Amino acid sequence: MLLLDIVLIALALSMILVVGRLVIGPSDADRATALDLAFVHVLASVAVLAARLDVPAILDLVLVGTLVGFLATVSLARLLDRGRS
Repeated sequence: MLLLDIVLIALALSMILVVGRLVIGPSDADRATALDLAFVHVLASVAVLAARLDVPAILDLVLVGTLVGFLATVSLARLLDRGRS
């Protein structure tokens, strides 16, 4: 359990850096990448929390979130690419 607590703390600390990039990011692509990484951090935190609390049903939420995150990333990349041309 101690290792999972350390992983949760590390994810929380790295999320601070991601939020900083989300706010400061000079371009829209930087902000989009930071938003995608923030979503991955949230999903990883939920997965670690599911293991910490020993509730495997929450992993279904992580699976659905991963699929939604992938579709959002593809949509955002198309939107940014369309803005360039």
